[in-house]
Amino acid sequence: MAPLDALRDTLGPAAVLREEAEIAPYAVDWRGVYRGAPLAVLRPGTTAEVSAALRLCARLGLAVVPAGGRTSLCGAAVPLAEGPPSVVLSLERLNRLREVDALDNSLIAEAGCTVEAVQQAAEAAGRLFPLHFGAQGSAMIGGALSTNAGGIRTLRYGNARDLVLGLEVVLPDGRVLDDLRRVRKDNSGYALRHLFIGAEGTLGVITAASLKLFPRLVLRETALVAVRSPRAALALLARCQECGAELVAFELIHRLCIEIALRHGAGLRQPMPLAAEWYCLVECASPHAAIPVRAALEGALMAGIEAGEAEEVVLCETEAQRRNLWAIREDFPECARREAPGLPTDTSVPVSRIPDFLERVAGLIARAYPEGRMVALGHMGDGNIHLSLQAPPGLSHAQWAARAPRFEEEVGEIAVELGGSFSAEHGIGQSKRAAMAALKPAVALDVMRAIKAVLDPEGRMNPGKLLP
Repeated sequence: MAPLDALRDTLGPAAVLREEAEIAPYAVDWRGVYRGAPLAVLRPGTTAEVSAALRLCARLGLAVVPAGGRTSLCGAAVPLAEGPPSVVLSLERLNRLREVDALDNSLIAEAGCTVEAVQQAAEAAGRLFPLHFGAQGSAMIGGALSTNAGGIRTLRYGNARDLVLGLEVVLPDGRVLDDLRRVRKDNSGYALRHLFIGAEGTLGVITAASLKLFPRLVLRETALVAVRSPRAALALLARCQECGAELVAFELIHRLCIEIALRHGAGLRQPMPLAAEWYCLVECASPHAAIPVRAALEGALMAGIEAGEAEEVVLCETEAQRRNLWAIREDFPECARREAPGLPTDTSVPVSRIPDFLERVAGLIARAYPEGRMVALGHMGDGNIHLSLQAPPGLSHAQWAARAPRFEEEVGEIAVELGGSFSAEHGIGQSKRAAMAALKPAVALDVMRAIKAVLDPEGRMNPGKLLP
């Protein structure tokens, strides 16, 4: 029996996509940079079907590329262009919310639930699931955990890894690791869930997760602040952290990013005159309506103006104003694609080194790529700045990438020299494997390869991703 016929007989015809038109969306990444045609796309609907699919793929010698919402920026969810025969295993049909427990502040969601669906389920229970980023409407929980996604609230709640109590994982041989416990304390050996969070499907397939919930935020106060420099923004961050209200977001945004968003975004309004080069988007919140959040934030921002750190402040008076500010921030990546090709990076440094990092990258661009433009914005509160080198008019992405083939690696080198990382929240995928080889400590790579060899000795799980 042919391999695809065996898969169809095991999972059912509706769960095995074989036609070219059906497979096409799964054969290209979100940015259109990486392409690789799978033999088929498997769409199991239960953990048992995932288990059966992996057992059969092991017997047939097929590589497996797990996929969720396919919003990866690193080519993690598409097969290698010249890789081994593979199937994409899509988790989109595993989209059930198994349990929501407000008293326990936990929720069990299958891997195919979108991040937004989990947020909404938590909201309906009077709770907050705090993972929040621009692609949350299409990104799925399984993929968010597999890449250890971050977002705008990391400074308060942590990355995806910090929001997980337990996992259900199907191993490469089809066995199911049921570790969906919801306890906060479990000192019974290795915390196995952490092997699979951030592993990008190279060790197994996450099929469900037990997630932490928090008290719902009933008050939010949001401001856009024009600052004199990233160093001034750093001082303002400290003020906001000490103001007495709960600081849930502190984003640093270059003026060019706002201008690009306003040019290409739908219905966005300019919130203030754009006279400064740098801006901060600040949000404080509280789960209780009696907490004087606005007064606390106003006090911190006014003190920042008096100290010469801030130049102008717009404090939102309506929810529409707040949504407009966040739309500018969150729509920027898509707007930047419409503006011109760019070479994006995803780095982190200690928060105190952000000004040094930006100065050094600006110097690199001035020396080596003077025809390009630096666009930068990101999560200043956790040290994760997304910086991109934007092409001059008239160049395609391929032409610009050929002109600056080492830009991402050079920026990563600067981040590592400053005590940071070349990959903060997007993962490694295909795009950062060279950086892994060059910048990850050799002993760390040895340990990772040893773990991979134990769990996936044949190297069939998402080959060509993560490990160099």
